[in-house]
Amino acid sequence: MPFIPHTQDDIREMLDAIGVGDIEQLFDEIPPGLKVEALAGVPPALGEMEIQRLMRDRAALDAGHLNFIGAGAYEHHIPAAVWEITTRGEFYSAYTPYQAEASQGTLQLIYEYQSMMAALTGMDVSNASLYEGASAMAEAALMAVRANRASRSGRILVPATVNPAYRRVAGSIASGQGLSFETVPYCAATGTTLPAALQAWDDADVTALVIQQPNFFGGYEDVAALTEWARAKGALVIAVVNPTSLALLTPPGQWGEGGADIACGEGQPLGVPLSSGGPYFGFLACREALVRQMPGRIVGRTIDLDGRAGFALTLQAREQHIRRSKATSNICTNQGLMVTAATIYMSLLGAEGLARVASACVRNAAELVGQLASVEGLRRAFSGPFFHESVLQLDRPVGPLLESLAKRGILGGYDLSGDYPELGNALLVCATETRTAADIETYFQALNDVLREARVA
Repeated sequence: MPFIPHTQDDIREMLDAIGVGDIEQLFDEIPPGLKVEALAGVPPALGEMEIQRLMRDRAALDAGHLNFIGAGAYEHHIPAAVWEITTRGEFYSAYTPYQAEASQGTLQLIYEYQSMMAALTGMDVSNASLYEGASAMAEAALMAVRANRASRSGRILVPATVNPAYRRVAGSIASGQGLSFETVPYCAATGTTLPAALQAWDDADVTALVIQQPNFFGGYEDVAALTEWARAKGALVIAVVNPTSLALLTPPGQWGEGGADIACGEGQPLGVPLSSGGPYFGFLACREALVRQMPGRIVGRTIDLDGRAGFALTLQAREQHIRRSKATSNICTNQGLMVTAATIYMSLLGAEGLARVASACVRNAAELVGQLASVEGLRRAFSGPFFHESVLQLDRPVGPLLESLAKRGILGGYDLSGDYPELGNALLVCATETRTAADIETYFQALNDVLREARVA
């Protein structure tokens, strides 16, 4: 709703009808000590004209830069048809697909989405999306605790190579529910999780092991060995995956002997623009044996009384439909519009097109890292192959360097010094299929210029 339509007379009439003197009386059960007079950091209200100007100015800040930042959100080419179709009235303004009376068109699209995500991840079942990737990992951890009844510890092993934002969000959401997230160290030479690092938990009760592939540094984990360790321990395996990479890499459902138990991640690479950080959507898939513990909802295909194919919500174990204490999730927001875009994106590209995108990412990232690592004062932090991002170590602080590059219209990467201080001055750089050889050369020359000017100064 763009504005509140009630006049002061309307408000007065409503208050009189319920016998209340003013609106504040509606909240008199809140103790005075919990109320605040104002929100710190919130600026004064603006009118419509000022808001439009502010939004245009903010949008302009995102324009005109060469982007080499990844770190969990990626700039991919989105065919024009994706959002032309997504924003048609049939999809754009359709009733939110929480209830069984959602339109057949919306239900069919969600069914097609689930089918594609199950095929992409190699899992048996996919739900109809979650809020975003970080909370999807938290939901997967909670799901693992419910599903692995042989384990009583609630202990979730999370390698340090898992996206640090995901680790923080999972801790915020799930640690208060009895889960314990314990960090597995990574190898300083390869930037990956060695199976030997898990030996510290050989005698412990482990509920689940999280494996991110590719990991936050862009490297490839030994998913088969890690999965088999978890299997031998009776622990479930939670795969956190980049959907674009699955066009080339072994899907979670085929990791090791039995595959992962749960696969989740961020769906933004599938046709969703960066949009200054959102909205995005999370995906979650699992083995059929665990489907009753899956948060969110599932759309199924059926036959009506006249023998015609139709679609219906077949599982929706959330707090709006069952007792809150029995709900599998209380935050499993369905990002329906983003899922619509992702479904259309995957339909347009197909398996071959998605593989071409992933292959171009690998080539461009290799070219980018190869050129930048040849610059004096920079070197690769880790050995081994990588997908579309990798870590470089510098002989100087990363922050001022990125600021200088930004003045030249280049977003040079993600500063890792805050999340991984042990790496020193470390920079995570990324190149997707959108980066051309000319873009990479521009970054290379700009970096040389910035470093040359710094030495002279």
